[in-house]
Amino acid sequence: MQNVERLSITLPREMAQTIRSAVSDGGYASNSEVIREALRLWQDANATRQGRMAQLRAAIAEADADPRANLTEDEVDRHFAARMAATRGAGDISIQAGLPPEGPGRP
Repeated sequence: MQNVERLSITLPREMAQTIRSAVSDGGYASNSEVIREALRLWQDANATRQGRMAQLRAAIAEADADPRANLTEDEVDRHFAARMAATRGAGDISIQAGLPPEGPGRP
């Protein structure tokens, strides 16, 4: 393995035992392999999280730039109450909330 660096880490006893068990069960050749895979999985999850955060920031920026009038607090409350009712099988939420139905060609 090229460009390696030795680190000393401190783990809770339960985590250390989990690593040892993964090796003794034959899933990994060494403790280092377990740590490397865990770090790769963390990196993947972190990259996914970063991507989602970027999407959220973009969506927020788009909403902030929207020239349409803001909804009142009451309109927002009615909208989400209707959506909650719809998840319980109560029918078309757009009609219940008094909002125009969404669909192709509609905002």
